[in-house]
Amino acid sequence: MQPTLNACVYIVDDDASVRDAMAWLLRSRRVMSESFESAEAFSVMLKDKFPQTTAPNPQQAGCILLDVRMPGQSGLALFETLLANGLARAWPVIFLTGHADVPTAVDSVKRGAFDFCEKPFSDNALVDRIEQALALSSQRLALQVMSASVASRLAELTERERDVLRLVVEGLPNKLIADQLDISVRTVEVHRSRVFEKMCVKSAVELANLLREV
Repeated sequence: MQPTLNACVYIVDDDASVRDAMAWLLRSRRVMSESFESAEAFSVMLKDKFPQTTAPNPQQAGCILLDVRMPGQSGLALFETLLANGLARAWPVIFLTGHADVPTAVDSVKRGAFDFCEKPFSDNALVDRIEQALALSSQRLALQVMSASVASRLAELTERERDVLRLVVEGLPNKLIADQLDISVRTVEVHRSRVFEKMCVKSAVELANLLREV
């Protein structure tokens, strides 16, 4: 799998040797990374990167390698924060765990973590999962951008254009739309044309698919 452009892996582990080994391994795959010795240090970075917000909205794909057990705030506690503020969805979390923590890690995956990797881990298998997590992050961020774009276009529609859009998506022909809205077929055609123009589509099928994707 090709590396996701401009993506970054955030390594959060109190073991310097693990951080260094992972950073080196990721460089060998041409994947950027940043390392943090504690959950607190990672949280400081987030506050710097996303000031004055409780809901980070990253523009860059990423994933988080998170040690379960660390001095101070644990990886599990940090994960709860990432779930609450939505960042665990934008940047999928892969737990690094010892054998004793496997049941906890499995439970975390059920609650939204991307995966867990038991120490000592297979380098290649872990990086493969990291690249899959980065690809997922990229897809989710692209969908987020598309959703915002569609919402912006919908906001430009007049009330009558929204009425026509709804009935067009339901598959009704112009004559039935005119009957339901008590307007002329010609007026429906005008509104339909404007809806297509504002929504940047060329057909009812394309419009329906666009709205279904977001």
